[in-house]
Amino acid sequence: QVQLVESGGGLAQPGGSLRLSCAASGFTFSTYAMVWARHAPGKGLEWVAGSYPDGSVADYRDSLKGRVTVSRDNSKNILYLQMDSLKPEDTALYYCGKCPSGYVCGLADEDAYWGQGTQVTVSS
Repeated sequence: QVQLVESGGGLAQPGGSLRLSCAASGFTFSTYAMVWARHAPGKGLEWVAGSYPDGSVADYRDSLKGRVTVSRDNSKNILYLQMDSLKPEDTALYYCGKCPSGYVCGLADEDAYWGQGTQVTVSS
């Protein structure tokens, strides 16, 4: 069955960087769009970034453009999220999601599949 396992979260200082990973299994990774979302304390779930199947095209939340980069290694079935210039407001549980097709999906897509998340805490 579909499995998505996020890793790479942790404690980072403001201005620092983290790279999150999402190991995927149970489906043909290279044919599906993948997304990242986050849930910050006291806030709703936010869509962060999306990657089309071949990784050549990516979408980003407007407020995060320039600070985050989504990429994927289809030979290893891994999705990445590079986050730079971290801010305390980036503190959240970050989720990796499998879209139901090769098109980047949104949070309202009921057929998206989500992992368990990895915690990112940005604090000095």
